[in-house]
Amino acid sequence: MLTTLKTAYTDTRAADLAWALGREPLPALATLDLELAGAKLQMRLLGASHQVLLEEDNGICSETVACIPGSSTPLPLGVAKSVGGWEYEFAACVETLSPGAFGGRAQELLALVADHPNGLAGTFPGSPHAFTAMLAQRRDGQVTWRTWHAYPQEGQLVVTRTRIGARTPAAPALHPCG
Repeated sequence: MLTTLKTAYTDTRAADLAWALGREPLPALATLDLELAGAKLQMRLLGASHQVLLEEDNGICSETVACIPGSSTPLPLGVAKSVGGWEYEFAACVETLSPGAFGGRAQELLALVADHPNGLAGTFPGSPHAFTAMLAQRRDGQVTWRTWHAYPQEGQLVVTRTRIGARTPAAPALHPCG
């Protein structure tokens, strides 16, 4: 699903993003509710990036990656921890692209997510390549999602991957930009 977010595009930077687990639901500009083999997942586009709410038999998990005023937790490159009855893994990276490459990558990602049944993307008015996009799936007892946060004024794309579920011995490490 692709939507235009009804908010002004503000000049935030990739470095302004913060990460948090366990936050209450924040006001969302767009949401997508999914049922993934018994897991209820809500993807939320915020004026300042994204929030994912997951509910399953093992409990509830809330992940927020956003420009949160006063936050002291910058966006980590990686996190692995137990959350309720789950193993939670998060990884992030920042891609810096030339203006031409950035526009092409933005179009590619928006096309990937826009028509996907488990995808949500929002563009900001006033900047054709300013967007936040999310894509979720469930595989092998784990729920995973990827996100892309575009900052065209810097030529930067923040990419995240999250995996949550029962620990599997063969699960490879998360690499968001690889």
